[in-house]
Amino acid sequence: MTAHDRPAAGAFGLTPDQHNLLKEADDYARKEFGPIAARMDDEEWWPPELMSNFGKHGMLGATIGPEYGGAGMSYLEAGLVLQAFARWSPAIALSWAAHDNLCANNLYTNGSDDIRSRFLPKLVSGEWVGCLGLTEPGAGSDALGSMRTKAVRDGDVYRISGSKIYITNGPIADVCLLYAKTQPDRGSKGITAFVVETSTPGFQVAQKLNKMGFRGSQTAELVFDDMVVPVENIVGTEHEGHQVVMSGLDIERAMIAPISVGTAERALALSIEYAKSREQFGAPIASFQMVQSRIAEMYADIEAAKTLCWSVLSACDAVDEREAGRGEIHARTASAVMFCADMANRVLNHALQIHGGGGYIWETEINRLYRSIKLLEIGAGTTEVRKLIIAGELLR
Repeated sequence: MTAHDRPAAGAFGLTPDQHNLLKEADDYARKEFGPIAARMDDEEWWPPELMSNFGKHGMLGATIGPEYGGAGMSYLEAGLVLQAFARWSPAIALSWAAHDNLCANNLYTNGSDDIRSRFLPKLVSGEWVGCLGLTEPGAGSDALGSMRTKAVRDGDVYRISGSKIYITNGPIADVCLLYAKTQPDRGSKGITAFVVETSTPGFQVAQKLNKMGFRGSQTAELVFDDMVVPVENIVGTEHEGHQVVMSGLDIERAMIAPISVGTAERALALSIEYAKSREQFGAPIASFQMVQSRIAEMYADIEAAKTLCWSVLSACDAVDEREAGRGEIHARTASAVMFCADMANRVLNHALQIHGGGGYIWETEINRLYRSIKLLEIGAGTTEVRKLIIAGELLR
């Protein structure tokens, strides 16, 4: 058991089983992700068998009910798995979250019994990979109000045309939870959520995107050209997809925060190891008070972030997902993802400074972690949007 897995006095309510889950996920990720993380980063490469291997080891469908093959975990427990994954590969952790939470959990929460039975077993087994199609070119923070992808009803089907950008898992997905305007005159409302198989005629991966960080996690621009989707593939209520978006975003924000925590934990472990082994002026740099100061600040930041992250995930378990998107949970999830992302930024800045010139080299692990942190301040709503959510709820 590593130092960051060891139960501490007064640690936020993790049970022995949850501590064991964190350790088991860490052991799995160290063994499976460690050997491939560098290649994924170098080549923007995704191991094609990875999701099916997850399925074989019972690592998918964390929050999905056992009736569909899932583990029936709480959000806190799923977050612990994600935290452990992020220590060894933030890229894999992000793709896992997009598949398991953004797509599968949304279908489980909002889909009809028919949709659940058709899609969830294959998503949980890893036979299918899932993605979420929300963000569009020119419509980032205002994803709903500026949405241009449109769906026009034609009898028992909808015809969908438009595009989405920055879609995690887009190039490798078999299933997409897709949002489109069905009532253009309703502003940020009048949106409908659809579940779409990517083999549907008219669905196209326009381009695979080459990123600064989280490399290996596949990201794409998607284009839809008169794509025909049956009405029975509507997720939630027709024209009320904004409710699915908002409830899903709260859970997504809470679930992304552990990526920041896991990434920062790994940076601290690497920094301690490096500080003990790197000698300058005839002594390990760990003996220098300025280095000790940085390590102390990193540790305190991570401990604070873990407590907030775990607390908010636990709060999500007590909220009806369909009632998220407003109230205290809306502010708390925004605060968790914002604080944890800011924390990761501070911790990785300290870590790179401790590593010095070596940390500035592209091929090093600390450099790979450092290049990942900026997305955590942008994805699932930018830091600025998160502040607006928090302030809006407090001042309401």
